[in-house]
Amino acid sequence: MKVLLDLNVVLDVILNRRPFLADSLAVWNAQQSGEFEGFLAATEFTNLFYIVERLTGNSKARSAVGVCLNAFTVVAVDRTVLHATESLSGTDFEDNVCIACARSVAADWIVTRDTTGFAQSSVPAITPADLMKLLKK
Repeated sequence: MKVLLDLNVVLDVILNRRPFLADSLAVWNAQQSGEFEGFLAATEFTNLFYIVERLTGNSKARSAVGVCLNAFTVVAVDRTVLHATESLSGTDFEDNVCIACARSVAADWIVTRDTTGFAQSSVPAITPADLMKLLKK
């Protein structure tokens, strides 16, 4: 199974954000144990660094990028992905990039806490808790 993670799920783990941590960490651990292949859009790394640096400093931000580079497969955001993004009807460009990236790797799911942002996605969006329920079946 291929799963593209939205940045909010990754940030829950990196920043120890409660009350979201338990479900997001379960997804992270399931990916690490090989229950599915996890993907992150390349653009999420700049956003990850920016957010983590602002909240915790440069050292933690660099560490977070390294951890994610080792943990997930990076989906290139190239001209093809950006053209696909432009054709999507959603109003959130970052979400549309995630959708286009998910499509480019034939992902089965997008895991996010903001499923409404992916309502128009051809790749179904589910919450971390819902993914864990699917994995337990």
